Amino acid sequence: MSETLAQALDRVGDPVELLRNLNYPPVTFPVQPEFTNWRTESRSWNETVALMDQSHHMTQLFLEGDDLAEVLSGIAVNTFTNFRPGIAKQLISVNHDGHVIGDGILFHLNRPVGTHTAVLIGHHVLIDWVRFHLERSGKDVRYRLEANSHNRDEDPSFYRYELQGPRAHDVLEKLLGGPVPEVKFFHIHEFEFAGTTVQGLRHGMAGQPGFEFFGPYEEGEKVRQALLDAGEEFGITRIGAKAYSVTPLESGWVPTPFPAIFSDHELFREYREWLPLVRAGAIGGSVGGPVENFLLTPYDLGLHRSVRFDHDFIGREALERIAEAPARRKVSLIWEAEDVAKILESQLTPGPVAKYLEFPKARYGFYQFDDVQVDGRTVGVSTDAGYVAYDQLYLSLASVDVDVPEGTRVEVMWGENPPSAKANVEAHEQTRIRATVAPAPYHEYARTTYRDL
Repeated sequence: MSETLAQALDRVGDPVELLRNLNYPPVTFPVQPEFTNWRTESRSWNETVALMDQSHHMTQLFLEGDDLAEVLSGIAVNTFTNFRPGIAKQLISVNHDGHVIGDGILFHLNRPVGTHTAVLIGHHVLIDWVRFHLERSGKDVRYRLEANSHNRDEDPSFYRYELQGPRAHDVLEKLLGGPVPEVKFFHIHEFEFAGTTVQGLRHGMAGQPGFEFFGPYEEGEKVRQALLDAGEEFGITRIGAKAYSVTPLESGWVPTPFPAIFSDHELFREYREWLPLVRAGAIGGSVGGPVENFLLTPYDLGLHRSVRFDHDFIGREALERIAEAPARRKVSLIWEAEDVAKILESQLTPGPVAKYLEFPKARYGFYQFDDVQVDGRTVGVSTDAGYVAYDQLYLSLASVDVDVPEGTRVEVMWGENPPSAKANVEAHEQTRIRATVAPAPYHEYARTTYRDL
């Protein structure tokens, strides 16, 4: 039997020390890395139209049961008054202190998969927390777990394709032979093309116009080909894993916030005894100290629009207090080009080297947490980081104190001191990267119009 998180903590003691030095598989997407080159591919969703294949990298939890909404609402900040077929929501769970455990996309399906009426999609972090509650609830709820294609031999249940970009509607109009129906954000609409019924969620990973299409996996090839054929005259570009990895930087979504599961509350002690260590994830970055330094609220992450106090849920009282005066807010940090170049230069000249900075994505821990400072004082944490080819910028998503305005010059502490024992961390010296605070999402369209269409 594999070691549980609780057993590992008994052995090591401190959760930060445990996860900082934990060897954990690199975050990769089981899709072809590049179809052309990742620079051209990652410009396409801003310039023409992009087709992204999401069929393989996400974990899926298929759900059913008369008590499903009741159980989920007890562990989610979201309202369930609108939980009905054809609706999706960004499901968010917090602990008793209002700190985020994880988030994922919950679909209430128009067409059930077998007997399952809903599916939760995303990283395994939230899905594990949901499974734990379903199993201990004693309610009429059932699930089927479907791992991503790294951890599964058979085909997935669904194909999932994102069609995004300023020409996305042109492609769809050509497929439909007429105007695209008006569909509200996070609503599901059924389209008829490629000789079948295709479900489409009005949503986009990069914060651009378009839909996430899904349906039975065996129909995926003909649906993909129909999209490619219709999109040829509009410059449709297939997106590989490298380019896809930077989409959160443009949509402003922090993909892996640190899970607030280390509370002394009995519920979380029980959860850590249930959770295998191999699913815990590893910390990367310069943030140190107690585990509290890694905890973030929905308000810190820009997820507050999903919080509704119309039901009882774990963490409600704490969030009601936090909502009155949030301490931090989500921003983009635009890294100084000169400092990024110096990191690269250190790899090419004699002397100390900085922590290797990958393109297009720099995250080297499942949970990337780098210290953000002003005049030597910590004012926040930097998380996901990478290169946005459309803007020719290296940037990161961060959560900073609410009194740090846009335009503020900050420093990101890049690298670990001392380097951790993780196998993917080489000997290096920590370095400072100057950065400027900017809005998140960085593009105005993604901040405003995208959700209102």
